[in-house]
Amino acid sequence: MNSIAVYSSKGGVGKTATAVNLAYASAHRGKRTLLCDIDPQGASSYYYRIPIKGQFNKKQFLKGRFKKYIQRTAYPHLSLLPAHFSFRNLDLALDPEAGNELKKIFASLKDDYDVLVFDCPPNMTLLSENLIMAADQVVMPVIPTTLSIRALAQSIKLFDKIGAERKKLRAFFSMVERRKNMHVDTVRSYRKKKVFFKTLIPYLADVEKMGATREPVAVSRPGSPAAVAYDRLWMEVWKRRV
Repeated sequence: MNSIAVYSSKGGVGKTATAVNLAYASAHRGKRTLLCDIDPQGASSYYYRIPIKGQFNKKQFLKGRFKKYIQRTAYPHLSLLPAHFSFRNLDLALDPEAGNELKKIFASLKDDYDVLVFDCPPNMTLLSENLIMAADQVVMPVIPTTLSIRALAQSIKLFDKIGAERKKLRAFFSMVERRKNMHVDTVRSYRKKKVFFKTLIPYLADVEKMGATREPVAVSRPGSPAAVAYDRLWMEVWKRRV
């Protein structure tokens, strides 16, 4: 089982769109895939039209009692563990001394899925540290702007602080607008650095419209540049698996 945390401490960088589309690309290629919506805003759950059933909350989650809340999506090989609003307090419930609580929790799924994709909340907290330690790979969307590059640098410092292997972290440029000189210059300056994947995700209305269509880009606009880019990104992620 390969686990992938889609993470950024900065909001608005296309994190959830990445998690949703990578999970779909994985399942579309025949991998038994579980998308875990850890963000209390529940955007991934919304995109896949998965409501929360029963009394699922952070207590059941942290005790590992969540299998019965996993639901199948409308797409073959793809299931989703929905977010709950109580996840906003997960940091308070985690043991700061343990450091790997989530890794132990998700280990129970190793025989059920080939791929886990975590849609992580945009912060830099104890929950972030646990998700980073639990994942085999951490995939970080980076908009070609100063603040987003700065967020990447801060994430690298966080990896070093908690003792996570830097090689687990891979970034890619997201929401790229080739008409903007800053985007073009930033991509040119950083794209060849080892931490970056080659794939660029363009800034397109097709991705923004996911909120209205509530489905992956490859479903609503198959063959579109955005759909092709996310599938290419998935192939890079899969080849980099640990």
